[in-house]
Amino acid sequence: MQQQTAVTAAPYGDWPSPVDAALVASHDGHPEYVGTVGEEVWWTAPRPGEGGRRALIRRRTDGAEVPVLAPPWNVRGKVMGYGGMPWAAVDRASGPLLVFVHFADQRLYVYEPDAPAGAAPRPLTPLSAVGEGLRWADPVLLPERGEVWCVLEEFTGAGPTDVRRVIAAVPLDGSAAEDRAAVRELTDDRHRFLTGPRLSPDGRRAAWIVWDHPRMPWDGTEVMLADVAEDGSFTGARPVLGGPEESVAQIEWAEDGALLAATDRTGWWNLHRLQPPEEAAGAREGAMAGRPVELCPRQEEFGGPLWKLGHRWFAPLTGGLIAVLHGRGAVALGILDPRTGELADVPGPWTEWEPTLAVNGTRVVGVAAGPHSGHEVVELDVCTGRSRVIGSAHTDPVDPAYYPRPEARTFTGPDGREIHAQLYPPHHPGHTAADGELPPYVIWAHGGPTGRAPLVLDLEIAYFTSRGIGVAEVNYGGSTGYGRAYRERLREQWGVVDVQDCAAVAGALADEGIADRARLAIRGGSAGGWTAAASLTATDLYACATVSYPILDLVSWATGGTHDFESRYTESLVGPFAEVADRYRERSPLHRADRVGSPFVLLQGLDDTICPPEQCERFLEAVSGRGVPHAYLTFEGEGHGFRRADTMIRALEAELSLYIQTFGLIRSDVPTLELLKSAVPNSTGGAS
Repeated sequence: MQQQTAVTAAPYGDWPSPVDAALVASHDGHPEYVGTVGEEVWWTAPRPGEGGRRALIRRRTDGAEVPVLAPPWNVRGKVMGYGGMPWAAVDRASGPLLVFVHFADQRLYVYEPDAPAGAAPRPLTPLSAVGEGLRWADPVLLPERGEVWCVLEEFTGAGPTDVRRVIAAVPLDGSAAEDRAAVRELTDDRHRFLTGPRLSPDGRRAAWIVWDHPRMPWDGTEVMLADVAEDGSFTGARPVLGGPEESVAQIEWAEDGALLAATDRTGWWNLHRLQPPEEAAGAREGAMAGRPVELCPRQEEFGGPLWKLGHRWFAPLTGGLIAVLHGRGAVALGILDPRTGELADVPGPWTEWEPTLAVNGTRVVGVAAGPHSGHEVVELDVCTGRSRVIGSAHTDPVDPAYYPRPEARTFTGPDGREIHAQLYPPHHPGHTAADGELPPYVIWAHGGPTGRAPLVLDLEIAYFTSRGIGVAEVNYGGSTGYGRAYRERLREQWGVVDVQDCAAVAGALADEGIADRARLAIRGGSAGGWTAAASLTATDLYACATVSYPILDLVSWATGGTHDFESRYTESLVGPFAEVADRYRERSPLHRADRVGSPFVLLQGLDDTICPPEQCERFLEAVSGRGVPHAYLTFEGEGHGFRRADTMIRALEAELSLYIQTFGLIRSDVPTLELLKSAVPNSTGGAS
């Protein structure tokens, strides 16, 4: 008989835990960008202990998982700041042929991993000294043409918005490695942003998605269609779907030549079909015919925000079926029959699927996680309906009894609006608190802000809940997963709706007797860092805040202070700068720093070009002399989001130390973070 652990009373926040910061850091990140190469499955995987690089992994037919490239190769791109699909490979009799982006120099390389020992990757593209050089993403490998077609992002000047983007053809023979002129441009640069091409089954047509400033891809995009000439050039490019108020998130070709699209023309990203020309009388050759036909009308999302080129929420299968990721506030894998609209979900413990799918015959591969398991590479056999984990299998690094027990909740916010959230109450197998004690809670504001916090096992959450600190992830108005109307609650209301929704959840937790009102905190990174900092200037509800790589000054962000992709994001989030410049200043935490009265810690990567360190430094200057306890930790070699194990350990322990000091906890398992009351910007990795 299994012996039960004795449960003893101890104050919330003081519980011992085996989930330490090093354990959290070692399990940070998840598999991404899956693909099939012959009968093998490949994907990229995080390596926090190897400088934060992304490794490319192949699962051989015997089940062995092996790296394709040894350190320091880092398969990760920078297009649009966040990167995109960084590799493509095809199987040949002599072994796979791989093309990939290396993070350090952003060049495309070609590599034959099964070639004789000693063969190294060879560069295909040149370096450029202009601005941030040349970047590549979303490749389509065409050995029969001797080329790889992909998105080229080319800087034309020193400024972050001095950039152009085209679809380009790069020769596989290496002739462009030293000669930019050898790169063949397949489109012009009339559109500011675009995805890689999708080729029709007969190779005669290419389709891709475009959009322009000031729209973001979740605001409005268009699908372009072109004929592919014998020499590989694109002719007759024309729009066939989408517009300023319609977001097409993904397109793929069906076997019969129809174009499939995930578009939110109905208010939800649903799957639609554009008929091939032969199905409609009078359609001109090469044109798509008629209005889009909705394949499975539901108030659910079959797509999402296109933060990275190559995101894939659906994939056509042999025989006409379609593998789809869909849901409302959660994501399931299903198989859709487009002829009947019937949708059958895949059973299993997974409640979230990442926007990456690959198919091979009747096999579907994706990346999934659940409330009690981390992200895994999962394969579904459509013929048998059986699914299995084939890569990055979850293993419990500690007793699962220390994992949180999450609960999905819907709260009521201002004007009676719904606010979706996930609660992670304190949980420990051997401890509970004394009767009548309420726990501290930290409100987590996700990034984006056009994004969502998924309900999955996250050891970073377990780090706090196993110590007796509750966590509430808030999918505030503006989050994805709940339709376009929910997403657009944040239109011109950033810094208002997000702040109000987080405060409404925090207040409700206190009102319901779930959380200690005197021990509430807020934390977030990037756009979540904005919400956390803005909350400190808008309400006295929070005892402290953890603010990571944040936006703190909308004025500088809107006037050249960030990268091109998000340089006009604020026009939808706040309003046109030329018309409401005062609003930009009024909402910015930097210009409301005199209202900050609660302790905080700022965490910032020094190589961040999206939210540069200077915003933090100016904020600290504005807070200086006001007697507000704070710390500022900077990290060399880190950009937007932390990837290195040592950085994540330092950041997480600093956050816990902030709570120890603010909430009056008794712990000695992390270094004490020095909270100062003067503000002297520091760039050496320590506190100031």
